[in-house]
Amino acid sequence: MPNFNAGDFKKGIKVILDNEPYEMLECNFVKPGKGQALYRTRLRNLLNGKILDRTYRSGESLEAADVHRSEGQYLYRDATGYIFMDNESYEQYSLSEETCGDRTKFLLENATCGLLFWNGQLIEMTPPQHVTMEVTFTEPAARGDTATNVTKPATVETGETVNVPAFVEQGDKIKIDALTGAYVERVRS
Repeated sequence: MPNFNAGDFKKGIKVILDNEPYEMLECNFVKPGKGQALYRTRLRNLLNGKILDRTYRSGESLEAADVHRSEGQYLYRDATGYIFMDNESYEQYSLSEETCGDRTKFLLENATCGLLFWNGQLIEMTPPQHVTMEVTFTEPAARGDTATNVTKPATVETGETVNVPAFVEQGDKIKIDALTGAYVERVRS
């Protein structure tokens, strides 16, 4: 794999550090009064999510990580974890519950997801930005409660709870931001 010299460091590059893939979250150039220029970086481990702060001198380099993104589809969940299919190769990959974390809260079967591979192994899944789900349960709106921004809890198809405006009723379809779990809008059919 090619190397990134310190002068080429920038946000978003993927590098190998201690035999694991990292994504550069920040890179700041520092020129002290005396001595060599420094590059202060913040790196996120793509396998476990830990954040590292490292400083490199100009002239140092890091190996580029063999990381690529692909589009895939969430198929189902089994005892090993969540099963995804790569849309290009049609191969199936499994991710553990710990690796997926909270990203599966609003994930429905057959949903299109972003997949991140390192050395041919699936290491991360990104859910779709917005999902449309049916409200399976919510209390009726309180009569006369017309104050602005009144919200109430609603349960959706996956069993998760979302705060929705008072006018949303059971059976309505709503659009949800899958990363934050926030209500976006009611979907008219």
